Amino acid sequence: MQVTTLDWTIIAVTLGAILLIGSLVARRASKDSEAYFLGGRRMPWWLLGTSMVATTFAADTPNLVSDLVRTGGVSSNWSWWCFLLTGMLTAFVYAKLWRRLGVTTDNEFYERRYSGKPAAFLRGFRAVYLGVFFNVLIMGSVTLAAIKFGAVLFGLSPEAVVLIAGGITVIFSAAGGLLGVLITDLILFVIAMSGALLAAYFALDHPAVGGLDALFQHRDVLPKMAMLPDFSDVDALVTLLVVPLAVQWWASWYPGAEPGGGGFVAQRMLAAKDERHAVAATVFFNFAHYALRPWPWIVVALASLIVFPDLASLQSALPHVDPAIVRNDLAYPAMLTFLPAGLLGLVLASIVAAYVSTISTSLNWGASYLVNDVYVRFIAPGASPRAQVMAGRAVTVMLMVLAALLALKLESASQGFNLLLTVGAGTGLLFLLRWFWHRINAWSEISAMVISFATSSFLTFTDLGFAQWQIFILSVAITTVGWVAVTLLTPKTDPVTLAQFDRINREYLSGESVRAGVTAMMWAVLGVYALLFGTGHALYGNTDYALGLGFAALLGIWKTVGNIRVIDGTDVQATEPVTQTRLLAK
Repeated sequence: MQVTTLDWTIIAVTLGAILLIGSLVARRASKDSEAYFLGGRRMPWWLLGTSMVATTFAADTPNLVSDLVRTGGVSSNWSWWCFLLTGMLTAFVYAKLWRRLGVTTDNEFYERRYSGKPAAFLRGFRAVYLGVFFNVLIMGSVTLAAIKFGAVLFGLSPEAVVLIAGGITVIFSAAGGLLGVLITDLILFVIAMSGALLAAYFALDHPAVGGLDALFQHRDVLPKMAMLPDFSDVDALVTLLVVPLAVQWWASWYPGAEPGGGGFVAQRMLAAKDERHAVAATVFFNFAHYALRPWPWIVVALASLIVFPDLASLQSALPHVDPAIVRNDLAYPAMLTFLPAGLLGLVLASIVAAYVSTISTSLNWGASYLVNDVYVRFIAPGASPRAQVMAGRAVTVMLMVLAALLALKLESASQGFNLLLTVGAGTGLLFLLRWFWHRINAWSEISAMVISFATSSFLTFTDLGFAQWQIFILSVAITTVGWVAVTLLTPKTDPVTLAQFDRINREYLSGESVRAGVTAMMWAVLGVYALLFGTGHALYGNTDYALGLGFAALLGIWKTVGNIRVIDGTDVQATEPVTQTRLLAK
């Protein structure tokens, strides 16, 4: 493979555009912390939704999908397809609640919902726990993917990739704030999606593959094509379908699919113009994330089974790559080596776009936690807007350094994915119920985090002979029993705090509102799954299934659009405090 001058030019133009946008919006982003971290709360749904999609279009995502498909087949993707249920529940039940709170970060929720020193501790601790530990793990996995792309396509050392890719991203992120991230995400998503489609097209065009029909008739591909696991294989059925759909989607905390919303998704909802825009952005994100993007990656992964049937063939084709990082997730970048000049530059630019989009969001999100919920809340409450922005930029650099160091220690995309799933196991139910069950308090959340982390760490790093799904289920059970017990044994939240919280969300916390939200969620889930599997059957040549699922997709989308339109578009935020006197007067 030769990277030509044209290819380098395309990559350079992409990186130059990213840095230019960051510099152009730097002054506006530096106005205050709300402008830097939330873009002034005036962002439209289409920009926010595209940014969410671009963020999850990470450089490691096609690598992860390749790993899943090559090892367990297309049906292995249920390990993340199941999170569509979480995403749509968040969109139609919780997005309005988050937007109405009017906070800067979702960690402020803890001092709106709970009371006293435990609430303050929880806010600060969770800001560090998520903003540093989880966030660095996410960015480390994404940077590992960049290292693999750099090794395969450019022959660069891991250290060189980290310095170049991380350096450019951190400069852009520190300068432009969320507004810069949102604007570039729109451009980067178009580039990244175009690159994924081109990669799929040329994977099919490879002489060993011979086109779409030949791909799906190849003996190495046929066993991997099923979109549902083999029902006669009990172990595969439980691992790939039963556990994800019955437990994982609501029980596990995973970035971008947090039960009840959180992280960068909550940040986007808080930045929306109003509640309708918050809901529409989250719905659009889930449609694009689960229905539009997977198949180009899946096609490349299936084609790689023909070109590189095993790890030995990958290592043989890439002798310059460190054997320690030759895993199944390396197949995706390996397939890009067959692209022609010019198009190779565009696809490489798309990988760069995916990397920058995800890392810039994680940096801005993590910095918002450490500045708003640690620095301003506990260290310098009187910090000026300028000081807050400067602190945000310093934290951005620190997070990038930590992520780079971790990336140099990881070996495969599935390592980070499985660790994130397991460490968050059992906390999801709490996040869904805390809006409605008043008995839940700050100690409930503290105990859930501690028990989940301790249990999953022990089960993961102690060889007890359990399968991955058994470790997950056991972690969920122990964590759930633990935090419920702590909830019932510790004091209730102060009634004044609860009254204020209920006043903010009164009309959305009723049973009727929740039922309407769940109904809307199910229509949206129908639309997305029907579109996802209808596309698959169309590619496989199963016309009857494709047409039937296409009709179901249209019905689900039509009902979903109608459910969004009836949402009140008034911009309502919680700003008026409730005192004990006002409560008694009422």
